[in-house]
Amino acid sequence: MPSTSPAHRRPRAALAMSPSAAAAVLSPGSMAALSAVSTLAPLPVIDDFATAAARAALADAEILVTGWGCPPIDADVLAAAPALRAVVHTAGTVRGHVTEACWDRGIAVSSAAAANALPVAEYTLAMILLSGKRVLERARDFRASRHRDAWLATPPEVGNYGRTVGILSASLIGRRVIELLRPYDLRVLLHDPYVSDAEAAELGVRPVTLAGLFAESDVVSVHTPLLPATTGLVSRELLTSMRPDGVLINTSRGAVVDQDALTDVLRTDRIRAVLDVTDPDPLPAGHPLWDLDNATITPHLAGSQGNELRRLADLAVAEVARWAAGDGFAHPVRRERLAFLA
Repeated sequence: MPSTSPAHRRPRAALAMSPSAAAAVLSPGSMAALSAVSTLAPLPVIDDFATAAARAALADAEILVTGWGCPPIDADVLAAAPALRAVVHTAGTVRGHVTEACWDRGIAVSSAAAANALPVAEYTLAMILLSGKRVLERARDFRASRHRDAWLATPPEVGNYGRTVGILSASLIGRRVIELLRPYDLRVLLHDPYVSDAEAAELGVRPVTLAGLFAESDVVSVHTPLLPATTGLVSRELLTSMRPDGVLINTSRGAVVDQDALTDVLRTDRIRAVLDVTDPDPLPAGHPLWDLDNATITPHLAGSQGNELRRLADLAVAEVARWAAGDGFAHPVRRERLAFLA
C-alpha cells in the first residue's frame, strides 16, 4: 500500500524489538541512515507496548521498524497508534508480531526475508559441495589417523561431478540456492506443487514428485516453510527411500522433518544429514543425534550473523525511504501469501 505522506517528508518512526536485536542489527551507521529518512522516536527501543514510553511513541508513529523480540501488534496496540500505516521488519518472518488486526487495518508490511535468504543459501551451497567431497567426515578421520590415503584410492562415489541435488520448495531461499548451483556440474530437481512446469524450466530445474525428489537425489535440501501442512512432511518413508550415502540438508525448520524417523534412519548409517535446525531447537544435551557421526549439527547459524546483519538494516532503511517517498515497498509481505511463507 503506497504511503499517503507527501513525497520526501520524513515519517515518524519508532523501533520495536528487543534491545539485544537492536544492538546487533542497527549499528550507529544504520541508526544514522534511518534517522536521515525518518523522524525516530527517542530511545530506548520498544519491547513492551504497555509501558508509558511505548504508548507515547505509538501515539505519533507512522512506521514501526521491528525486529526479533517485537511483541504482537494487536488491536490494543493499534488503538494506541492511530497514525500507524506501515511495519518494516528487519528480519524474516512477520508471523510472530503482525496480527490479523494489522491486516484488517490495511497496514503495509515489509520484511527483510530476501536479505536473510542470501546467507542461508550460501550455507546450503557450501554444505552441498562439502558433503559431495565428504570433507567434514574425511577431515575428522584425518585428524584421528594422522594418515592420508592415496588420492587415487578415493571411492568413485565421492565428488560433485554429475551429482543430483533435490530442492524441496522454491521459496526465496530455495530459488537462491538454485541460482547459486548453476555454475556447477550438477543436476537439479525441484519439488514445489505451486511451481508450474514452465516456471521450473525458467529456473533451469526438473520438476518431480515429492517421492521422486527423495528417491532420485544424492542431496535433498529442505527449504519449505513450517506450516500445518508441512509439519512432518519429510517422513520416515521418504527418508528410507533416499539413495545410499544420500544427504539431507535442513536449513528450514526442524519440525518439517520427522526427527524421530531421521534419527532411526541415520542410525542405520545409510544416509547422512546436515542440520542447522532441529526440533526442538536446540536439541536437548542427551539427544541421540549428538552421538551420530553421520549427523552434522550446526547452531542455527545459516541465517544472518555478524556483519551480515548490516544487510538486514540496509534493506529496512531502503524500505523506509521508499515508503516516505510514496513509492511503496520493494519487499512487501502480502496477506494473501501468508499461507505460503515461513
